[in-house]
Formats: sequence, structure tokens, C-alpha cells
Amino acid sequence: MSEVPTRGVLDTNTVILLGRLADASALPDEPVITAVTLAELSVGPLVTTDASVRAARQAHLQQAEADFEPLAFDAPAARAFGQVAASLRRSGRKPAARAYDAMIAATAIANGLALHTCNPDDFRGIDDLRVVAVPHPDH
Repeated sequence: MSEVPTRGVLDTNTVILLGRLADASALPDEPVITAVTLAELSVGPLVTTDASVRAARQAHLQQAEADFEPLAFDAPAARAFGQVAASLRRSGRKPAARAYDAMIAATAIANGLALHTCNPDDFRGIDDLRVVAVPHPDH
């Protein structure tokens, strides 16, 4: 197993599953999130009609806001996004269908950080992205 980086980006699914992870050895010592993850988490409570699901999603959002100062999707990330989208197209995947993931990947690349995710297949085919697979608690 390769060495886990000291600082790394947590994908949105990993942030949501943090409290359920049985094995945290694949997580960086200094986890960070992106503003895109915060955006994704902000959508969750607004798109459900189930009050208990809304409350759980709101709790995830508030916890992430309290625990992390998100990395911005800034000009370097925007430039990296072009490379990510081109990588996805070359691998036969549609960048628009994976827009959030592509923006998270671009932010990680622009900041020279690995991406820690419970869904590594979501980031398959992206050049220059170091993906660290985090064991999913349900598998």
C-alpha cells in the first residue's frame, strides 16, 4: 500500500461517510474539502421532501461548514478543469455528467493534493489526479 499523503482533499461522498468509516488509515492527517463539495452538500437538504432526510443532510452540511475551510474553485482550478474535462472525454466519459466530480478533481490538481474518495471509479480516466481509495463502510 502506498503512503497516505499528509494533506489531501476529501470527496463529497467521503465527507458524508466520515462518521461511518471503520478504517480511517486512507484518510490524510490534514483533510480539506473544496467549495464544490460545500455546494453539493448545500443542495441536499433542498431537494428532498422527507423531513428526516432533510435533517440528516442539513447536519452534514453544518458539520462540514464547522470542520473545514474549503479550497476555492479559483483561476488555477478553472484551468485544471479544462485538462480534467479533456481527460474524461479521451476516456469516453462525459464531463458534464460528472461536473461536480470534475471540479473537485480540478481543485485537487490545482492545489497539488491527492483526492481521497470512497468512490474511486468516479475519478477514473482523469490524468494527473492522484486518487486514494477510502474503504466504503458498506462494502
